[in-house]
Amino acid sequence: MNYIATPLSIFFIFVAPLWLFLYYRSKKETGKGLSAVDQENLQSLVNRTEEMQQRIASLEEILDKEAPQWRNK
Repeated sequence: MNYIATPLSIFFIFVAPLWLFLYYRSKKETGKGLSAVDQENLQSLVNRTEEMQQRIASLEEILDKEAPQWRNK
């Protein structure tokens, strides 16, 4: 029985408190939301995505005029 009690006691004395501390610290940080840098990066990605969507729509219009059957290939 002692071979089970020793690892369990070590786990509950050292590992479990550290685990709980790190878990709740990460929960607190995720609750804060995005930082200013993250928000800027996200907005930049949104802008680039919108530009890409416009470019793709333009290319599809050109292809529809130049090669109407391109979607079937």
